[in-house]
Amino acid sequence: MVFPQESLVYDVRLSSVGPGRVSGSNVFHNLSGLDLAMKLHYLKIVYFFESEPAQGLTTPKVKESLFYLLNHYFILCGRFRRLESGRPIIKCNDCGVRFIEAKCKITLDEWLATKDWPSYKLLVSQQVIGPELSFSPPVLMQITHFKCGGASMGLSWAHVLGDPLSASDFINTWGQAMVNLQLNKPINVPRLPFELNESIFENDIVCVKRVDSVGDHWIPPNNRKIDTFSFQVTNSQINYLQTNIGGQSFDRTPPFESLCAVIWQCVARIKEGFEPNIVTVCKTNPHRLGNEMMSNNQIIKRVEVGKRSIVDTHVRVLASLLANQGIDERNEIEKLVDKDEGVTDFFVYGANLTFVDLEEINMYDLQLMGHKPRFVYWTLQGVGDEGVVLVMPWKNSSINNGNDGKFVTIILPEEQMVKLKIELKNNGLVLEGDLE
Repeated sequence: MVFPQESLVYDVRLSSVGPGRVSGSNVFHNLSGLDLAMKLHYLKIVYFFESEPAQGLTTPKVKESLFYLLNHYFILCGRFRRLESGRPIIKCNDCGVRFIEAKCKITLDEWLATKDWPSYKLLVSQQVIGPELSFSPPVLMQITHFKCGGASMGLSWAHVLGDPLSASDFINTWGQAMVNLQLNKPINVPRLPFELNESIFENDIVCVKRVDSVGDHWIPPNNRKIDTFSFQVTNSQINYLQTNIGGQSFDRTPPFESLCAVIWQCVARIKEGFEPNIVTVCKTNPHRLGNEMMSNNQIIKRVEVGKRSIVDTHVRVLASLLANQGIDERNEIEKLVDKDEGVTDFFVYGANLTFVDLEEINMYDLQLMGHKPRFVYWTLQGVGDEGVVLVMPWKNSSINNGNDGKFVTIILPEEQMVKLKIELKNNGLVLEGDLE
């Protein structure tokens, strides 16, 4: 059943919540070049909870936990300013994060059964930074109460603050604060100003794309209407896929690269002569711990196949390239953005067809009253025309010890998505019911 979107979520109330103590005067957080390269992107995350844990999501309880949590994360309560050079920084002025409360006319079961992925935007704020920098909160949290007593927690996270691991660490720590205000966690200390790196040739970098200036309204311009499609891939489907790619070998290609190789080839088929011979792969930095300070430190590497046809290349070769090849461009991106003090605007997601691995960010570690979420949904706002593929774990407490494969979200121009769904179905990744 499909419900009219405009009537689903109602009684929306807005307020702001700041830290319980003053951060100090003239405190600034300096953004790295890699932070600024991500400033046109936003993580949108929705956690769904059954009625029992949702009972604890009262406004006084949530705000009390945030008062304490934001003492550790006071940078999130700041607002953006520009230096004389034009480089953005964050003034830590305790303006707070935006807190939104809303109600939904249907039950949690009814919502999840629709699989109407575009409607998820109703459960998490779609606000972006600007056009007035000094009034734009970089973090917004939305609690939506369903008719049945269940609830969702939506987090809108400006990517300029930090990568997916930073966002996940923040929301998981909030869950701890809901239980115990005595957090064993270091306070995020603002960075000192950076020394500029020596410049390099911009043509050497392909994982970022320069765009016309967006000024103080931080969202990349899209020439085409963007669509979102999500689907589950079970463990049995993944095993079958890995067998087809690598046979019975014990040295199998990991699930992420296996799935992305097939999707890469599917996208190439619908491009009709404009195959994506270069793709971007984003993965969690394996040398970084979840309790480190916020930063954009995920691996951003380019993988290319040269002049060979992707459609005619065996998917085993593509999977091997994704797993074992590629050039990490983080340092080069940092230098490129720093070269003109972060004034020039770039974007990463969708500059090439981009594959994002979200398997190592502990997205199901958020707990309320001892209960983990029934379902977690991640997506991105501010994606370029080449599109993004997000791969994350899919968990079900009644199946396979809680792990039943992967959950994939694809963001592409609308006219390409129609054709891609058919290709995904032909390759056994999508079932007929998922296309309805």
